[in-house]
Amino acid sequence: MRTWGPLTAVCLGTFMLLLDVTIVIVALPDMAGALDASLSDLQWVVDGYALALAALLLGAGAIADILGRRRVHVAGTVLFATASLLCGLAHGPDALVAARALQGVGAAAMLATTLPLLGSVYQGRQRSAALGVWGAVSGAAAAVGPVVGGLLAEGPGWRWIFYVNLPVSVVAVWLTLKAVPESRGPRGMRVDWAGTVTFAVFAGGTAYAVVRAGTDGWTAPATLTSFALAALALACFVPAERRAAHPLLDLSLLRRPAFVGVMVGALVFNGVAFGVTPYLSIWMQTLLGMSPVRGGLTLLPMTVAAMVTAVVVGKRLHGVPARLTVGGGLLLIAAGCFCQAVLDAGSDWTALVPGFVLVGVGTGFVAPTVAGAALAAVEPARAGMAGGAVNTVRQLGYALGVAVFGTVVTSRMSGTLPQDASHTLAGGGAGALRGSFPEDVLRSAFASGLDAALVAAGCAGVAAALLVLVLVRPPRAAAAGLPAAAGPAPREASGDPAGGGAAARP
Repeated sequence: MRTWGPLTAVCLGTFMLLLDVTIVIVALPDMAGALDASLSDLQWVVDGYALALAALLLGAGAIADILGRRRVHVAGTVLFATASLLCGLAHGPDALVAARALQGVGAAAMLATTLPLLGSVYQGRQRSAALGVWGAVSGAAAAVGPVVGGLLAEGPGWRWIFYVNLPVSVVAVWLTLKAVPESRGPRGMRVDWAGTVTFAVFAGGTAYAVVRAGTDGWTAPATLTSFALAALALACFVPAERRAAHPLLDLSLLRRPAFVGVMVGALVFNGVAFGVTPYLSIWMQTLLGMSPVRGGLTLLPMTVAAMVTAVVVGKRLHGVPARLTVGGGLLLIAAGCFCQAVLDAGSDWTALVPGFVLVGVGTGFVAPTVAGAALAAVEPARAGMAGGAVNTVRQLGYALGVAVFGTVVTSRMSGTLPQDASHTLAGGGAGALRGSFPEDVLRSAFASGLDAALVAAGCAGVAAALLVLVLVRPPRAAAAGLPAAAGPAPREASGDPAGGGAAARP
């Protein structure tokens, strides 16, 4: 218990919280039918969790350093379990979205403390081994999420996707209290409350504005008001970070091209690789008539390709610069998105397989190396801040990707279907349209919307890849073969064992 207990406890919680990022994807059509949810409601079922996780991750880490990491981790697990129960009991889309957001708050407390807890328990080779196991478990959560979600949705029902968290949470809390010692950060730390609140408002306001744009239009009062609120929050976040004694993010890091390049790559990576997946799942189940289990299994080519590639990258390409692994991986993901954008009214799911494989291979290059690239862009004293920042932007990228590409899908569908379909699409999604329009018309419209979203994702991936290739470079002295200057400087690296798992993972 002394050797494996802490690792088991932390990995159990990590597996559960990351599983809930992807497990809902194949159950979205069943949720829509049971709760009379619209397409925008389904967007928020996914985004409510990811946004809360991204917006509060850095703040939760700062709170844990003061109150105690084990205490915050346990509190987060209890909150996560309570929210899971509320998700399962929800009888309307609003209640489910609110419970998912509460789940994200608990998940932020859990994820923010996982690596610090492992770092406080294990040293040397044991730490490397523990981080490797943690990374593998993190990747496995994404790989099995859609399949587990399909089995539960098709078997006892979609509500058990959330109920299953309850016994796992009890075991995780017991193991954590029994095996994990308490640890805290340096004395004198303060929580950057202003930064935490303004960043959360900025992230939430931006995502809400994009989702509203898909239903009401980009110039609608609600859309413009949300964008204005997000802009105001961002304007307040910058001076708050400059004045804070212990900021969530040292803004001076943004003057380092390598750090900016890595953050852009991490942000776009999760959105481009996984942001269209929920709508592909809805298309396959609602219009192609696939079961939840089969819908989950269709994603296996992507996850298997990611896992195999990540293993090869870790063993064979350890010395390759991160600008090539991250930038090249993003180009492969973009190519995979373009390859998927070939759908029409007669397409089957097999048309997606080549693109899925390319996205998986690209993910296998990016996922294990992007966090190490962030750490290499800062001095060791700021490694914790850099690691938290890259995890935050990855989750934020996923949330924004779901929002943006969902808006593209609905906008393109509204433009393809007759004019009287836009209200029905906003209110009830594809399921509500099936009884109003011929099957071939609806299939053509949905395929057109997916193609547009996939092309947009591919273009975003290419742009991000070019920025990474241009900005993420080794120090000039090292590039010229000269001794590095005194003092800390950005260092090019290919990866880090705590970089976030070996498989496809939002």
